[in-house]
Amino acid sequence: MLAKKTSKNQITLPKTVIRQFPGVDYFDVQEQDGLIVLRPVRPNQSDEVRRKLAELGISEQDVADAVEWARKA
Repeated sequence: MLAKKTSKNQITLPKTVIRQFPGVDYFDVQEQDGLIVLRPVRPNQSDEVRRKLAELGISEQDVADAVEWARKA
């Protein structure tokens, strides 16, 4: 199967692939050893979000500080 990248850097996933992920609207995208890896993200997967934040070195205090900063604007 092929997926073409548009001029806006968008890719449409083939129906045969996306049917295997019912109810999934978002995918975590990573580059690993020259490959593009998509992982389905479901709204109730808070552990995955926490893992990603930890991987990025973002603490609860960082999030609180960012929210406070955003609310000032």
